[in-house]
Amino acid sequence: MSSDSEKNDMSNHSTLHHETSRTDALQKIRTVGSVSMDAELFERLYLSPKNHVKGDLRSILGNPTPLGLLGFVMSLTPLSCQLMGWRGSGGGGASIVGVLYCMGGVLMVISGILEFILGNTYPFVVFAGFGGFWLATAVSLTPSANATGAFITGTSTTPSPEFYNSYAFFFLFMALLSLVFLVCGIRTNIMFEVVFLTLVLGFCCLAGSYWQLANGNAHLSHNIQVASGAFLFVCSLSGWYLFFVQMAASVDLPWNLPVGDLSQVVKGKTKRRDEAV
Repeated sequence: MSSDSEKNDMSNHSTLHHETSRTDALQKIRTVGSVSMDAELFERLYLSPKNHVKGDLRSILGNPTPLGLLGFVMSLTPLSCQLMGWRGSGGGGASIVGVLYCMGGVLMVISGILEFILGNTYPFVVFAGFGGFWLATAVSLTPSANATGAFITGTSTTPSPEFYNSYAFFFLFMALLSLVFLVCGIRTNIMFEVVFLTLVLGFCCLAGSYWQLANGNAHLSHNIQVASGAFLFVCSLSGWYLFFVQMAASVDLPWNLPVGDLSQVVKGKTKRRDEAV
């Protein structure tokens, strides 16, 4: 016969399956001592394929994913509006450098560290990587950093084409990084994939805008910049939706909002191998 402690462990244990709604899942997480989630449900809650980690931190700590999304959209949305020149705005983020530091950089890095503690490798790399992007962008826009100083010669007050040709590579490889995240996130959900697809397009347009500015094609450069702002604005809308879905789930609102779950469409290598046995 099992001991009393074993019976208590069994009574405090619950298994969640992918058919379980997000609201029901979060309710069970709050009320049971130990929770086992299948891969599909885990991917819906944490925007990451399930991995095996020791301990039960996920049932103790809050979900850090909404914090990372918050820092992301609060930086990207005003920047995209400025790139499109809405209401005469501009400057490419120079007016919101504090936002890029404190919300984009700090919040996303904190979220990434918490994802690391929970053992969620994919969102950890995504949030920490984009936190670094916002910090790097903020430093480049900080006057005391004098990022353009080495490219200003003589009595000119504007940087030479060499600066624009050089800085464009940063956006080009951010597009490559976003493409890697896009491919690796194929088992998460459609909204998350929209975020990375539009980031790839937006960063490519930003790189093209800088290269055209270096070539002296100011008008064409401006038009490509507006296109980049449009792509990034669509990206921010997807991010806002994901943020709302996560926050609604955290306070147990009675809405099961769709995100286009892909976890059952694209099966993981481990599940394919288990089914083949």
